Amino acid sequence: MSQVSIIIPTLNEATNLGRTLRQLTLLNPPPDEVIVVDGGSQDQTVTVAKRIFESFNQTLNVQFLLSQQPGRSLQMNYGALAATGDIICFLHADTWVPDDLITVINKTLAEPTVACGGFISLMSGSQTTRWGISLHNYLKTYYAPLLFKPHLFFRGLRLLFGDQVMFCRRTDFWDCGGFDEALPIMEDGDLCLKLVKKGRIYLVNRIVHSSDRRVAKWGSFKATAIYLYIGFLWGIGVNANYLKQFYQDIR
Repeated sequence: MSQVSIIIPTLNEATNLGRTLRQLTLLNPPPDEVIVVDGGSQDQTVTVAKRIFESFNQTLNVQFLLSQQPGRSLQMNYGALAATGDIICFLHADTWVPDDLITVINKTLAEPTVACGGFISLMSGSQTTRWGISLHNYLKTYYAPLLFKPHLFFRGLRLLFGDQVMFCRRTDFWDCGGFDEALPIMEDGDLCLKLVKKGRIYLVNRIVHSSDRRVAKWGSFKATAIYLYIGFLWGIGVNANYLKQFYQDIR
């Protein structure tokens, strides 16, 4: 099996990070390394990570890096530079994965025509599951590229987002230039547009669970409207720096 490096960008994620890291100890087989890249958290994220890492030192190969600047693209690129695995997997601090994650990743990328993969994200909280928004996010993987990039859709483009636990070969990632650090949002969609030149973008028929905290804050109707608005404007070429104003950081 190929070596897999899991990269987790964090910024004020003390509430969620502990659960995510503890879950990674259950992966069978385990990843070759876990790299947390913090963007200057003002809460207890660093303390939580270091405490848990100390208890993991016999279970996982872990690193904790501090990025000079916050920014998900910059942090993930920084983690990818430090990664040694043949495959890199980008995991959000509030997303939980199945215990056979490494096997699924290896099986997916064993197909040489696949350049990048991701999972079906089921959005949920402590009291509810967001079935409607989760379904829309699933459908968006297909209809967005078909609507805005039909020529690439038929070449294998699917639109994945960070909460879908994206993974790809490290060599392909850097051949495409990695994440665009100038993008404050939609860096994941941009990466899909670059990686499709290497092969198909594949949606694995398995589920990961992501926090619904943004939907809980905004409400389902507002969240759906914002997602559609941002997605449409990005699809027609509106600059992501303009779109960032509609996508607030919520912790």
